[in-house]
Amino acid sequence: MTQSTMTHSEYRDEYCGAVTESLLEQTISIVGWVHRRRDHGGVIFLDMRDRAGILQVVVDPDTPEAFAAADAVRPEYVLKITGRVRRRYEGTENNSMTSGQIELLGKKN
Repeated sequence: MTQSTMTHSEYRDEYCGAVTESLLEQTISIVGWVHRRRDHGGVIFLDMRDRAGILQVVVDPDTPEAFAAADAVRPEYVLKITGRVRRRYEGTENNSMTSGQIELLGKKN
């Protein structure tokens, strides 16, 4: 397998766009660029981008260190994030994204 087709590396478990419902409840690491950052009053959403697509990461104040780090990031920062894949809450799904049914609950930056 060549480096260009490898998913796993010492830095990531999956590409952002390759995270699917098959990984529900698993803890994984991703690496990518911050495509968009949204602060919704206590919860921070990061749309992380790599060559495979975009994955939404949610960081909440229950993890103060990760929350403080997410609060400081800006678009185009490159981050490694570890967290748990979970199903998005009903009504928050995004059918225009491959990963629109799930999100990564970020625990460690």
